[in-house]
Order: sequence, then C-alpha cells, then structure tokens
Amino acid sequence: NEKIITKMHVKDNLVKVMRVNGVDYISLTDLASYINPNDPSGVIRNWMSTRNSFSFYSLWEELNNPDFNSVKSHGIKIDEVPYNRFTMTPNRWKKEFNAIGIIPSSGKYSKGTFAHPDIALEFASWIDPAFKLYLIKEFERLKHNETYQERIEWSVRRSLSKTNYRIHTDAIKQNLIPNELTKEQINYVYAEEADVLNMALFGMTAKEWRNKNKNLDGNIRDHATINELICLANLENLNSVFINDGLNQSERLVRLNKIAISQMKILNETDIKYLNSK
Repeated sequence: NEKIITKMHVKDNLVKVMRVNGVDYISLTDLASYINPNDPSGVIRNWMSTRNSFSFYSLWEELNNPDFNSVKSHGIKIDEVPYNRFTMTPNRWKKEFNAIGIIPSSGKYSKGTFAHPDIALEFASWIDPAFKLYLIKEFERLKHNETYQERIEWSVRRSLSKTNYRIHTDAIKQNLIPNELTKEQINYVYAEEADVLNMALFGMTAKEWRNKNKNLDGNIRDHATINELICLANLENLNSVFINDGLNQSERLVRLNKIAISQMKILNETDIKYLNSK
C-alpha cells in the first residue's frame, strides 16, 4: 500500500498523519505522547482496554469494514470485556479481528500506531477534551491546505500540458499531415495522435474513457492526477521528437508506454520520499 506522511502541530506537539491509498490515519502514538511521552503505547493499550472504548472502535469497524470479524468481536464482548483481565492492543486488534480503523505501523517514518480520524478524535477526547478541539482545528487546517495546494498544482500542470500539446500538434502538422489532406482528415490525425498518448499513459482512448465515465464532465485529461499530467507533458515532448525522427505510430506507442510506466513509478516514489522528509 502506498503511504504518504505529513505532519501537523497540536498544542506544540508534532502529530503525524499517514495517508494510505487516499485515506488519512492520525498517529495515536503522537497523541498519547501528549500525556505520557515515556510510554505512549501504554496509554493506547489502556484506552483500548476500556469497555466504552471497545464499544466505540468495534462499532466503527462494523459500520465501515465489511471484512471485520464481528463474530469474534461479539464473543470477547461477553467473555473478556466485562472483566479486569481484558486487554486489547493495536496488533491484536488488527491481526485477530481483521480491523482497519486502528493500525500498527513499523515504517521508518511512520513507526507507531495510527487510527482513522473518527477513532483518533475519540481517543483525543479521552485524553483531554480541550486537546481534542485543538486536534480538530489543526486537522481541518491541514486538509484545507492540502486541498488548496493540490488544486493550484493541478492547474499549473494542466496549463503546462496544454502548452506542450501545442508543441506536439505543431510537430504533427509539420511531419505527419500532407498538404492534400482535408480539414476533416487533419482533425482525425490530431485525434489519433492524442490517443497515442492516452493509450500510452491511461491505457485507453478518449472515446473509451467517455463511454466508461458518462456521468463525469470534461475529458480523460481533466480527471488526471498531478503526476499523470506531469508525465503527459513529458510524453508530448518526447512524441514530438519521435515524430521528427520518423518513427511510425506503433513504434512510438511502445516506447511511450514504457516511458510512462517508468516515469509514473519515479514520480510516485519521489512524492513519498519528499513528504517523508518534511
């Protein structure tokens, strides 16, 4: 699973947020350090081992996790939870119950226990209701800033893509379109060449994307990610060079597809390394 780490400050305490495939998880370890920096895991274990807490995070799993082992959960609710011997840990919760709301992580930059914001806020409230309010404020600020920055970066990359598209179409006009072609034929060649790039990067033509996404506005490129737009801009430049070099369309498609795969891997890995260093 792809993991991206960002950080926020909650009452002068650094709290990590881990995004796993688009879903945010807040570090319970960092939150617990607010009251016990020497043994945050003990704070988490104590919270998870209370009856009220168990009722909350087990219900969250039942509502949000179709693969949750609810049968076993209901069993320990009768056999263990009512007694002082009941102990729950993040590792046990994940392994024995197939839980997704609270997850232990051993990554270099994400070591500790993380939880879905719903659960993390409940945990913060148990620690200190005032601390929970600060957490809500900072988490909302983080989300707002991320959305704003992504929107700006996406717009810039989209503009870059359109600029490179002009370079791309000029190369087509100079090298692939004889003067004898009609306007309709010229438009066909442009569309065909655009789909060479679409196939190389997205694995489908613009028409195929439209048929699969009839409820969405815009086109395949309007719904591309930032990294896809960066890669698309590079492919447009490279395709112009390949056209000038006289490569036929099938040869260019094979080369562009290999380049797209390589560049997307590099871009995604670079994003993770950059955010982990922040």
